[in-house]
Amino acid sequence: MPTTCALCRRRIPDERIADPRVVQEHHLRPERRAESPTVTLCRPCHKQIHALFTNEELREGYDTVDSLRTASRLEGYLDWIRGTEKLDIDVTTSDHVRDRR
Repeated sequence: MPTTCALCRRRIPDERIADPRVVQEHHLRPERRAESPTVTLCRPCHKQIHALFTNEELREGYDTVDSLRTASRLEGYLDWIRGTEKLDIDVTTSDHVRDRR
């Protein structure tokens, strides 16, 4: 049965999941893993979230899939990723995140 990314909603067929890290669990409240709900994301979406948001931002304002899906920082990315079958992408941490680490 295909796996669906909770963020971009792309369906990833089982035959494309040769790499066990292509589908990942994302903690919606980072650094509070014990109580954090998780969602299943494709690797590109998981990488992009952590490149654009600090853990504090994720915990305090983007702790649901709906809030992430409507975040302006992800808008262009989500439009792009939905039109591709890529399961591995190059991601650069944004200056916004780098400056706050």
